[in-house]
Amino acid sequence: MRILMLSDVYFPRINGVSTSIQTFTRDLAAMGHEIDLLAPEYPYRTPVPELGIERIPSRYLFFDPEDRMMSGRMIRRMIPALRSRHYDLVHIQTPFVAHYSGIRIARALGVPAVETYHTHFEEYLYHYLPWLPARWLRSAARGFTRSQCNQVDAVVVPSSPVQETLLAYGVQTPLQVIPTGLDIQRFRDGNGARFRQAQGIAPDRPVLVHVGRVAHEKNIEFLLHVLQRVRVAVPEVLLMIVGEGPARRHLERLARQLGLQSSVLFLGYLDRERELLDCYRAGDVFVFASRTETQGLVLLESMALGVPVVALAEMGTRDILAPGRGALVAREDPEDFGAKVLQLLQNPGLREALAIDAREYAGNWDGPVLAQRMLDLYRSLKAARSAPISHKPERSRG
Repeated sequence: MRILMLSDVYFPRINGVSTSIQTFTRDLAAMGHEIDLLAPEYPYRTPVPELGIERIPSRYLFFDPEDRMMSGRMIRRMIPALRSRHYDLVHIQTPFVAHYSGIRIARALGVPAVETYHTHFEEYLYHYLPWLPARWLRSAARGFTRSQCNQVDAVVVPSSPVQETLLAYGVQTPLQVIPTGLDIQRFRDGNGARFRQAQGIAPDRPVLVHVGRVAHEKNIEFLLHVLQRVRVAVPEVLLMIVGEGPARRHLERLARQLGLQSSVLFLGYLDRERELLDCYRAGDVFVFASRTETQGLVLLESMALGVPVVALAEMGTRDILAPGRGALVAREDPEDFGAKVLQLLQNPGLREALAIDAREYAGNWDGPVLAQRMLDLYRSLKAARSAPISHKPERSRG
């Protein structure tokens, strides 16, 4: 098959959407299918050719400087050229310019459109538009999501709790649960000792790791309060926060206010091919407190590398954490969460047992298996679009 994807974000912008696109594109291509992607051009991107990726001119967003807004006009001008490529399907990855452009292209080409719901906007928007009432924003987000999802032929959701949420919104379009997979072999590597040495961290220092966008909806502030309690029992504990985002300055100030400067290390973005794997492996425990994840891919990455998890089981992370394998599930309470962290830090035997189980469990998210499920969906949509329309014979009026 030949698939056209559109996304308002992609590498070098690091987030779960970029990772998901890359993973499915790689695995589908390995199966012999052609995937093209329309994505924003970034001012800090090295101008080198990228196979299958067409960069669209974009502009700065004052309220979210990490992201860009693609030129919808430029994409519209591309439609005649896109028509000549004979795509079988359009896959929309994000709900902004990519959504409306993707719908326009699919209609112009007469092919099905599928969309992946990556972001739970109901619990997201008020962090970025704080001058508007949170209740109004939640209602607007629900209506916005419902309208967009009902414009496509199918919606992919990465977890069953997200499916339940969209059904509650009134989405009528068929919903298919297909999580993002992992390159399991790649997540067998990682050298924690090398990373600790590079960062000047003692080999025996207890280390907690958090990986993800440093944004308010990730609930990292809660983890600082957890760290405050853990440090009472384990004074030398260190929390490594990996990533960038709009909440970093606030978190750095809070760490100083709580007296945690020597116990928190902000690392920014790391190279995913080696540094990030080493960083995961440098940790004794991976900690995660987001309430808004649609999947929680970083939990699986940590588990695949043999680092046990302590996390909240909220939204998409519930599907990963529900079986209780490779992880301890905590309540959103600093005392309870901190107790779970201490349970692992102070019990090497339990930590090792969970690490072994985590590696085995993460294998359930093998990328090619999930790519096949995506391909099955694509094929069913194409077949439904190609099927002749049956007409019931009219009843005789005689």
